[in-house]
Amino acid sequence: MHIHKNDNVQIMTGKDKGKQGKVTKVDVRAGKLLLQGLNVFKKHKRATKQGEKGQIVEVSRPINASNAMLVCSSCGKPTRVGYKLEDGKKMRVCKKCGAVISS
Repeated sequence: MHIHKNDNVQIMTGKDKGKQGKVTKVDVRAGKLLLQGLNVFKKHKRATKQGEKGQIVEVSRPINASNAMLVCSSCGKPTRVGYKLEDGKKMRVCKKCGAVISS
C-alpha cells in the first residue's frame, strides 16, 4: 500500500472532501485507512452497568485508501506516489516535485 501509518493524507471524496489528517491505522487486506479526527460518526452507546447512563460517542470510521491521497512533506500538495531504489532500499517519491517522502 502506498500510504503508511503516521502519513498526512487528504480526503478526495465524501463528506470530509478536502480535509487533511494523520493516518492512525492501516488495514492492508481491506484497503482501509483510519484517520485521526476525520470521518467521524455518532454512536449511541448503551449503559453496561446498573445506574450508568447511556451516551452518544463520536467514533472515527475507516475510509477506503483509494479515496485519500498522500500529502508531500516538501511541496505540501496531495500527490501520487512513485518508487525509487536508493542504496538497495525502496523509497517513496513525490510525483509532483520528485522529493523523497519519509516513512
